Amino acid sequence: MCTAFQLNGYFGRNLDLETTFGEQVVLTPRHYSFPLKNGTLFKNQYAMIGMATVMENYPLYAEAMNEKGLCMAGLYFPGNARYFPEQANKTNITPYELIPYILGQYQSVQEVKKVIDRFHLLDIPFHEKLPLAPLHWIIADQKESLILESTESGLQVYQDAFHILTNNPPYPYHQWNVHNYMHLTSSYPQDHLTDQSLKPYGNGFGTIGIPGDFSPASRFVKTLWLKENAVMSEKEEENISQIFHILDAVAMVKGSVKTAQNQEDYTVYSCCMNMNDGAYYYKTYENNQIHCIQMKNKVSASQLSIYPLNRQQNIQYQ
Repeated sequence: MCTAFQLNGYFGRNLDLETTFGEQVVLTPRHYSFPLKNGTLFKNQYAMIGMATVMENYPLYAEAMNEKGLCMAGLYFPGNARYFPEQANKTNITPYELIPYILGQYQSVQEVKKVIDRFHLLDIPFHEKLPLAPLHWIIADQKESLILESTESGLQVYQDAFHILTNNPPYPYHQWNVHNYMHLTSSYPQDHLTDQSLKPYGNGFGTIGIPGDFSPASRFVKTLWLKENAVMSEKEEENISQIFHILDAVAMVKGSVKTAQNQEDYTVYSCCMNMNDGAYYYKTYENNQIHCIQMKNKVSASQLSIYPLNRQQNIQYQ
């Protein structure tokens, strides 16, 4: 399970899983060679940074941002994701190639929208021992967002007015479900029930009914509520903290959610990407200290720049 959103030039993401997967922060420089399963060689025009597993010098990105500020993340979509055999007259691409292929050559969502209908996702794994994950994707710049869902009906593309993605059901359900929460307000509520001028006995009465569970639909609604009401600042540090506070509000604590296999689903890491300056911030479940890697200094490097995660909790004693 996962949560991703865009807010005021920042892209935030929780990756929720029952285990780590060898993830590291990986910066791919310009003109890096990606051998594609369709038999061609792709070289990216734009550098990108994000969380990935590197296999055979190939960054398998969970999410990333390119140097133009375009962001993309793949989120778990079990039971609904479908991939297909190669199709003529289409841009045949595998799911794991999708993030570097899009971020490597497009600057904005508008550019992606012009070509995305030609894309066709192949049912070909990176390696026979590494099966394809069932995913759907959010693509976002500072102005708009798209959702990509490859289902039994083919590739579905949705304009995402809320700039949010979680998991199942398919995106149209989430668009409709938010209507159930139109009554929520951050304001101090007034008595519309009686003529007795009843007063709330605490703050937060306007949020009664907001979902608090960890299901995908509930995380979608809660993230929407928080980002629509979040107070942003002129200061970078305060904005980064605010993005992580939103992510924390929908993060999973070990032991609170079990999978069908009785494994603990938890927030392995949270990240925040600044779409203006290319900074990638992250923290892990084990270490709440926020770390930052800047993309701008290595966009023209000759090889991947790999940054292992710091999982040791850093406590500053006073």
